[in-house]
Amino acid sequence: MTSAPANLIAVRSLLLTYLNVDKNVGKDADLEPGEVGIVGDASHLGGYHCGADRVVANDYSVVESSRDSSGLTLNASALDIGMFSVASGGRTHTLRSMSNWLVAQCVAGAADSTDIREIIYSPDGSTVKRWDRLGRRTTGDSSHLTHTHISFFRDSTKANRDQTPLFRRYLISIGLMEDEMSAEAESQINNIYTGMFFGGSSMGRSVDPDGSGPRTAGNSLVSKLDYVMLRLDELAAQVQTLSTKDFTDEPAIVSGVLAGLPPEKIAAAIPPQLAKDVADELARRLVA
Repeated sequence: MTSAPANLIAVRSLLLTYLNVDKNVGKDADLEPGEVGIVGDASHLGGYHCGADRVVANDYSVVESSRDSSGLTLNASALDIGMFSVASGGRTHTLRSMSNWLVAQCVAGAADSTDIREIIYSPDGSTVKRWDRLGRRTTGDSSHLTHTHISFFRDSTKANRDQTPLFRRYLISIGLMEDEMSAEAESQINNIYTGMFFGGSSMGRSVDPDGSGPRTAGNSLVSKLDYVMLRLDELAAQVQTLSTKDFTDEPAIVSGVLAGLPPEKIAAAIPPQLAKDVADELARRLVA
């Protein structure tokens, strides 16, 4: 029996969440649950609203693309969207404007539109057009004056590939949904800014960035960087001072070495000619 695949049920749920404005009262302006369909009624045979049990011979929704023939299952692979009108961002948005937006995304080759085979719609309420990725057809019957039909290649429903991103982008573009990625990025930027300039409980110990200067101790990244730079400047000054000093006291070293050696060791360490010269000098001094 033909059934609705989970990925298209998710799209239907998304649209009803944001376009069925008053969920407790049926209104012409709202997109009501009965206006968003996936599976064709019992008399419907052939086409993307039917699964393998209800397709017909040479069904265009199967034979014109290997993506359809290889993806044929009992799942329907189409979505019908009815009339609605919602105000958002100072503008009124309708099925017409949404259909035109979806077609424009498909024409532009948007990455999240590549699973769409065709869109049958009315851009103005008086003519019916069909955008067909395969370029086979350009028109549709008059029922599409009041609803837009979207066919998805059957391999995408077989794979249960998420089809909500395109429709999320539409809802974001008209201001009915918040861009979750932008909100997350904004939160991350705020966290970085707070940590950079103000710190917080997760930033570790506080430091006094300028020592005896006017700034108070803090644990922000800026405080810690200032603290590190101050200490590095102090260390560099100390190294410069030490580099100008001679820490070698040669007389003391010689005296210390000689004090630890017995006379015979000292004599043995003196070369013969030097020993003779020393002896002569000592004899001269004694005579004097």
